[in-house]
Amino acid sequence: MAAEPLKTLFYPFEAEALPLPRKDARVLFLGAEPGFRLPDGFEAALHLVQGFRPYFRALQGSGRTVTPRAEGSGFDMALVLADRHRGQNERRIADAIERLLPGGLVIVAGGKEDGIDSLRKRINALAPLEGHLPKHHGLVFWFRPMATNAAAALRAANPDHLVEGRFHTAPGMFSFDRIDAGSKLLAASLPGDLRGNVADFCAGWGYLAAEVAARSPRLASLDLYEADFEALEVAKLNSASGSMTPRFFWTDLLSETVERRYDVVVMNPPFHSGRATEPEIGAGMIRAASKALKPGGRLFMVANRQLPYEQVLSAGFASHAEIAHDGMFKVFSARR
Repeated sequence: MAAEPLKTLFYPFEAEALPLPRKDARVLFLGAEPGFRLPDGFEAALHLVQGFRPYFRALQGSGRTVTPRAEGSGFDMALVLADRHRGQNERRIADAIERLLPGGLVIVAGGKEDGIDSLRKRINALAPLEGHLPKHHGLVFWFRPMATNAAAALRAANPDHLVEGRFHTAPGMFSFDRIDAGSKLLAASLPGDLRGNVADFCAGWGYLAAEVAARSPRLASLDLYEADFEALEVAKLNSASGSMTPRFFWTDLLSETVERRYDVVVMNPPFHSGRATEPEIGAGMIRAASKALKPGGRLFMVANRQLPYEQVLSAGFASHAEIAHDGMFKVFSARR
């Protein structure tokens, strides 16, 4: 969670560089993350937007109203919590601008290591800033778009992508500009006779599921599980061809139960939290796959070569083996 940038975002109100919004004001909060604390006297209605399922659930559990996509318009103010994905940040700012009332205020904050100063300069060239402040190892800036074409310029610079002429993606998604090399190695290593009920855990924008469907015509069903709402939405486009109709589940596999049982699970699990390597994320996904598989069911997964998943595979499966590798990745097959 972006604890420091969250504090930076609300700092202008605490420092009295900006007045608190009116009690009846409507405030849009794009990229909202759990753990933020509102300044004393901040009583305006917050409309939170968060498409990452674990954060969405945490915000919802704290009693906040949150949606996976921005909805509505006519907001008096927009807060944007920036992360390390430049294109996603610029698209969020464009979204904020388009949903504001005339004269509305946009406030953006992020960490210095995530390129917030570069973003500040970029926005200042499109819509002159009213002010900025450094705090908590980050930076916050604010502006009123007025009659500029800033939103259109930001959208034009960060369009949706079409990878290899086939797969729809967008900035901010994992490997949005190319097919991930690990997923490609996994797809090439899969047997061509997969059958029964198959699940793609951590499906992203749908590459692996599409390859499974193309290579294995005897599937009974194909289900995609993904925590990134926007990635799952484009996965629906990327899986639209063929005779089978996949099912899609916006799910946090580390905390939400998978109800159905599968003959096969394929996955390329994440192993980062922000910039830090977190092997426990992948380990948790392996345990989730073990629980979701029928007795005798098979798991096929790819991981970076240095990640120590062999022990957790031994604990959750009757057998496992490395079936492929290259200079960066290793592919495992495991049987429940």
